[in-house]
Amino acid sequence: MREETRYAAAAEAVNAAGGLISFWDFQEQAGERRKAKGPYPYELTEGGGAVERTDDGIFGPYSADLKFGDWFRLPRADCPALDIHGPDAKLTVAAWINWADIESKGCQAVAGIWDESRRKRQYCLFLDLRIWDSRSQACGHVSSVGGPTPGYKYCMTSAIGQTPLSKAEWHFVVFTYDGRQAKVYVDGVLDERETYNPYDYPEGLYDGGPDGADFTVGAVDRSGEIGNFYTGLLGGLAVYNRALPAGEVADLHNRTMK
Repeated sequence: MREETRYAAAAEAVNAAGGLISFWDFQEQAGERRKAKGPYPYELTEGGGAVERTDDGIFGPYSADLKFGDWFRLPRADCPALDIHGPDAKLTVAAWINWADIESKGCQAVAGIWDESRRKRQYCLFLDLRIWDSRSQACGHVSSVGGPTPGYKYCMTSAIGQTPLSKAEWHFVVFTYDGRQAKVYVDGVLDERETYNPYDYPEGLYDGGPDGADFTVGAVDRSGEIGNFYTGLLGGLAVYNRALPAGEVADLHNRTMK
């Protein structure tokens, strides 16, 4: 299959899955806004300086190359469809990532609406969260309270996989929430872990209101500043307004990563 045909088929698979909100393929040059495909063409802006692209992509010849300190921002007021909250909240965050083969400097945020500084947490896909005896796994963070989990210093409610992610190679990482459970999939398969994946969480998601958190990619606001930087390649990012079932996650992996 020619490269152009393969890229088009992969993008079509993402767009064809029901409930798509926005899909970014990161083909743009540094300095440009990253405009989403799909029903909501929201535009990501660079938050920490120009984000270069590199010649290694999933949905085209390129991907975004996030160095430590790079991130993207989408103001809350500009992306109402991504403000998923309430007792009936449902979502999927799907990311095509190639984690940099360097020493991790702490947990890394991939994408979500998550502001720890102002206690405005809703949902976010993380790597290397380092709670509940975890390290290097994919994690789907959820919060119904916005602030730390009662009785803890931090938010502890998270689906955490079992498998440490290898670095310097592509992975398809998916986080879903259906209003009852949060789940994390790695390369098309539920990365099961007793107690933590699936993670029972029937409380729903926090409503941050008009002054809630922005949607951010590659970092979140914590300790009064932007941090928890994701470092590596980002070949694609899609958000859906429903929890994709296991079969659809597997199909999406097969159609975009093979």
